[in-house]
Amino acid sequence: MFRIIFVLDLFNRTVVHAQGGTRSEYKPIHFSSHICNSSDAVKIVDTVRPAEVYIADLNLLERIGKREKNFDIIKAVSEKATVMLDPGITSVSETEDVMEIVQSVILGTETAFLDVIEQASSMYPGRITVSIDKKNGKILTNDPAMPDDPFKIVELLNNYDLNDIIILDLDRVGTSSGVDSQFLSKIVSISEHNVLLGGGVSNEEDIEALEKIGVKGALVATALHKGSIPLQMVQQ
Repeated sequence: MFRIIFVLDLFNRTVVHAQGGTRSEYKPIHFSSHICNSSDAVKIVDTVRPAEVYIADLNLLERIGKREKNFDIIKAVSEKATVMLDPGITSVSETEDVMEIVQSVILGTETAFLDVIEQASSMYPGRITVSIDKKNGKILTNDPAMPDDPFKIVELLNNYDLNDIIILDLDRVGTSSGVDSQFLSKIVSISEHNVLLGGGVSNEEDIEALEKIGVKGALVATALHKGSIPLQMVQQ
């Protein structure tokens, strides 16, 4: 069954509309949403009733404010849906407290080095998801050991006990610009883990195309808020 995972981008305890990866320009989601009149994460989840939620804690990704700033909100959401959380992990020790409040923790190439991914997946087998973060056509990373070829990264990740891998195209986030089927098809052919897509999914036709090439799920926000993907597809 294809998984449509509802995205909540949290910044200063507010759900914002992530668009194009320029985080300083994100606005509260209720200004642009057709499905909710609040930017409160718990109220939105109560309205949408998603089976799975992806939360990006933008305060932690940007290193803004205290580490626990959004944690009570994230915990409340995790009591209502299965949650995977990207808290901008840079070290294995940072996974410990978040593992207590969510089902899966995301380690993104933007913040996590390969050795951290290896250690965390060994400590928490099946509970780590790796996000391969792309912007302007390049892999986002500060790790000199990280390949700049996404296909080589996927090959390396085959060695680890992961939950899923996410291809996160920040240029397409919030744009509903469609999907790159040829690129994703090659990723699927290489990966021994389930592949999820983040960024660009605009309608049910995109979902059908992803299913056809073997992608197992998509992170979706804008298309749901715009109404181009029906809410029933994300609900429990």
